[in-house]
Amino acid sequence: MFKALVVDKSEEGVVRSEVKELENNSLPVDGNVTVAVEYSTVNYKDGLCITGNGGLVRNYPHVPGIDFAGTVEESDDDRYKVGDKVVLTGWRVGEAWWGGYAQKARVKADWLVPLPDGLSTKQAMAVGTAGFTAMLAVMALEDHGLKPDQGDVLVTGAAGGVGSIATSILASLGYSVAGVTGRPDTADYLKELGASRIVARDELNEVVKRPLESETWAGCVDAVGGAMLARVLGQMKYGASVSAVGLAGGAALPATVIPFLLRGVNLLGIDSVMQPFVNRQRAWQRVVSDLPLGKLEKMVQHATLNDLPDLGAAILKGAVQGRVVVDVNG
Repeated sequence: MFKALVVDKSEEGVVRSEVKELENNSLPVDGNVTVAVEYSTVNYKDGLCITGNGGLVRNYPHVPGIDFAGTVEESDDDRYKVGDKVVLTGWRVGEAWWGGYAQKARVKADWLVPLPDGLSTKQAMAVGTAGFTAMLAVMALEDHGLKPDQGDVLVTGAAGGVGSIATSILASLGYSVAGVTGRPDTADYLKELGASRIVARDELNEVVKRPLESETWAGCVDAVGGAMLARVLGQMKYGASVSAVGLAGGAALPATVIPFLLRGVNLLGIDSVMQPFVNRQRAWQRVVSDLPLGKLEKMVQHATLNDLPDLGAAILKGAVQGRVVVDVNG
């Protein structure tokens, strides 16, 4: 038997989640590696799955949790043996496949990554999909020519999970970071992570009629999308790039092509779900080398399986700061 957060939907369409004890034979039969989960985390997608919003979960009952880290308990794949420490992010685990909000998970070996040297399973989940995505975003900006001496790098949604880690990574690499937040009380938190400038969300939340404004930002990690992304595109320096990682502000993009045509601006789409193994290893190694673990601890709040229903609702309201580490055995 093992404990798990189980989300179920009644015949009337009401979605509820609660911690239950399940039998081992309830795990997905198509997986070939069973992991004793130690830690998971809470992302925006997790909030959607816990509350039944967004249509991500199609089959009930369901165990959410798009990330987990733990120890291999059984394996039918030569790449992983009993006792190996592993991390999983993405691959629609926690959405279409039972996920990490449980003391055990059974998944496909192709979806796993060995835990990088220098990280504990707990630290790996402090990073999680949010930090993995942030690292991919920073790598994409660098691959398109961004260097620290080119000016301020904007991070939108800076107090959230992706934004917090992007801010910390960029600052540790020597970039001047401008963090956008709609919560004035997070200013000190962002400065502790390395932001040198705080930008109020209201300054960027409204689309202007001019397709181009003053060249302001050397790069941008954007977790908001919508009107804010449209506005930021018109403020990028010549040849600069924006890594688009989220849509907290909406999926529509009320922009023009002018920034792309007259300033050579690049809009880089960042997907963390289906990244191939080689890219995942590269990103995780960069996390170890470029994310100050002391700053990582400042971002973290701790939780158990029992806390997840409330946390799922809170993250959808933008009420979760930084990262949540879920001790599934706590």
